[in-house]
Amino acid sequence: MRILATGGAGYVGGVSVDALIEAGHDVVILDDLTTGHAAIANPAARLVRGSYGDGELVRALLAEEHVDAILHCAARSLVGESLQDPAKYYRDNVAGGITLLEAARAAGVRRLVFSSTAATYGVPSRTPIEEDDPLRPINTYGETKRAFEGALHWYGQAYGLRSVVLRYFNVAGATERVGEVHRPETHLIPNALRAVEGGPPLTLFGADYPTPDGTPVRDYIHVADLADAHVAALLATDPADARTGPADGTCAPLICNLGTSTGFSVRDVLAAAERITGIPVPHTVGPRRAGDPPVLVASNARARAVLGWQASRSSLEAMIGSAWAWRRAHPSGYGDEESARPRGPAA
Repeated sequence: MRILATGGAGYVGGVSVDALIEAGHDVVILDDLTTGHAAIANPAARLVRGSYGDGELVRALLAEEHVDAILHCAARSLVGESLQDPAKYYRDNVAGGITLLEAARAAGVRRLVFSSTAATYGVPSRTPIEEDDPLRPINTYGETKRAFEGALHWYGQAYGLRSVVLRYFNVAGATERVGEVHRPETHLIPNALRAVEGGPPLTLFGADYPTPDGTPVRDYIHVADLADAHVAALLATDPADARTGPADGTCAPLICNLGTSTGFSVRDVLAAAERITGIPVPHTVGPRRAGDPPVLVASNARARAVLGWQASRSSLEAMIGSAWAWRRAHPSGYGDEESARPRGPAA
């Protein structure tokens, strides 16, 4: 299979491209490198610098490369920024996403896997969260992801687009080649490790939640497990595969949560980071953030039953340990100035 991977020079996209190439597929990466890194791009894949919102570029690329399917990982993804500048998120995540779908339709590409998010659920009414639970996003980021999911539904109904929607929970960990470096970094585990390395102390947003230790509980998934799910999902979009619709006619997205069905609190993460690094995580306790639910844990029963996927690296030791090993091996990140990190006492 020949696959176009949008965002394939990013953290999630890069590990997924590696997994696809290892599985024997050919990959073309489309990435504008605003949040990705050229060094992430697998050397066995062709890297094209550009935006999935550039319809002319994408149409030409799909035709030129004879693409069979699209893995759509690229998106704006900062919750705070999405609230401050919703126009950017609607322009890129929704309007840009429709441009991508129209380019695919013009090129006859009818297979797509979409990186969605648990943010589509908002504050859940129950735990663990199941795919048919109500979608009530509480920020622009989640709302734009929900909007694109809706577009996939109607493109399937009208045009026979076969798609899989994967709603991620918290992605963490690293492979030997690819680790997590965002600009800015908003995720708990890399910020905890950065604090250990001598960076700014971590802030715990709330320690009075109705949870065993007072801090929020979240579901985490290893990035390599996520990549395995992408490989399985792309196979499920085959025209002969009943999981994404009949051979001819209307199709509906296959929607799966990607988590471990196990939750870890913020203090659990800090304790595991201390065990792995041998250094307490410098931190302070601040007030709760508006809209943060006490518990967000996925039911992954559908992914296991329908995709045949199961997380195999689900412990905090596996996720934090691999992230720490990558950071120790790559003290300058990806070699660009913005990804270089302070070298503290653990360096």
